[in-house]
Amino acid sequence: MKVTVIGTGYVGLVAGACFADMGNDVICIDNNKEKIEQLKNGVIPIYEPGLEELVKSNVIENRLEFSTDIDNAVKQSQICFIAVGTPQGEDGSADLQYVMAVAESIAKAMNGYKVIVDKSTVPVGTAEKVTEIIKNNTVYPFDVVSNPEFLKQGNAVDDFLLPDRVVIGSNSEKATQIMQELYSPFFRTGNRVIVMDVKSAEMTKYAANSFLATKISFMNEIANLCEKVGANAEMVRVGMSTDSRIGNKFLFPGLGYGGSCFPKDVKALIKTGREYGMDMSIIKCADEANKKQRKLFIEKITDMFGKNLSGKTFAVWGLAFKPKTNDMREAPAITIINALLEMGAKVKACDPKAVESAKYIFGDKIQYCSKSYDTLENADAMLLLTEWNEFRRPDFERIKSLMKNPVIFDGRNQYNSDRMQEKGFEYICIGHV
Repeated sequence: MKVTVIGTGYVGLVAGACFADMGNDVICIDNNKEKIEQLKNGVIPIYEPGLEELVKSNVIENRLEFSTDIDNAVKQSQICFIAVGTPQGEDGSADLQYVMAVAESIAKAMNGYKVIVDKSTVPVGTAEKVTEIIKNNTVYPFDVVSNPEFLKQGNAVDDFLLPDRVVIGSNSEKATQIMQELYSPFFRTGNRVIVMDVKSAEMTKYAANSFLATKISFMNEIANLCEKVGANAEMVRVGMSTDSRIGNKFLFPGLGYGGSCFPKDVKALIKTGREYGMDMSIIKCADEANKKQRKLFIEKITDMFGKNLSGKTFAVWGLAFKPKTNDMREAPAITIINALLEMGAKVKACDPKAVESAKYIFGDKIQYCSKSYDTLENADAMLLLTEWNEFRRPDFERIKSLMKNPVIFDGRNQYNSDRMQEKGFEYICIGHV
């Protein structure tokens, strides 16, 4: 099939590469000429396991190409995906200006029937707005479909190639059949395509992400209470997660959620509720609990060292909002490091993939180390903020020999509290005294 994907960000690039890998002819479009030239030269702007190999192999096979020419791409394709950014506005709403601009460009380039697909995460009612814009700019027939993505950063390629489900929001039988044909190679062992109306599909993405965000915030509040009453949050987690109604995913206490999806989608759903006269109280509480979690972690540090951190050095392990990505959007590390800097501390940080991303945020305010142990020399404490595999089994004797004080603040509960105390560390984690 002939497919155009407009937007070569996280969602668009993964989608384009995976559709091409299933034998489709895909053109990925972006208005950033420098980015397109980099992609043509095999330079991938984001880190995602397996993506670079997928892009390069499909470019070699001439199934995947990159261009800034949206007019030509639309004319060649039957299906046009809109996968541009929907940044959060000041009031929490999703900014749809890029989606609408792309819709207008598609309409003006049309030369026959097209299926226009909202792949970007957009609020309920967006497909209607896209439809109106296209109607005003073309005489050709078309259908607008909602096809939300459910990709986990760090596992996005596998999630796309082997999806739990594909949601197709369509009010047209013709468009539904075309979308089912496009996705059929992904479901050779069973059909997990869920077809629904457009508005329900738009709502499904926000509802799913907000539920998972609420689950994370709930577990963090339980962990905080465990500290107060003397319970062990890890034992509580195990006791809860073995209940099949609850499950074991998104139930680990820590620094809260970050990234480009959960924070933005939660706020957007709260804003939608407000527009329709509803107080989304549960989701609002999840959002507030998430912000509070980082402040509580900072308080653990100031409880030990005070609020004047001049002359103190902190080693930070992990900058990305989660492992296996270089994405630092809404990362807990940003809040925590900025707080340390404001109190006069010196920060040395290491991350396997996110150092370059961090430089855009912190500049030269912190010291960047290529090796985790290099951050520890004469450090007053180590802060583990991202649970990369590389940090799971370190040489604790080496850590202790390098640090000024054997103190670890573990925001991800990576290590066993009793064993850390046996090794001579002062170990502060979440949900366990």
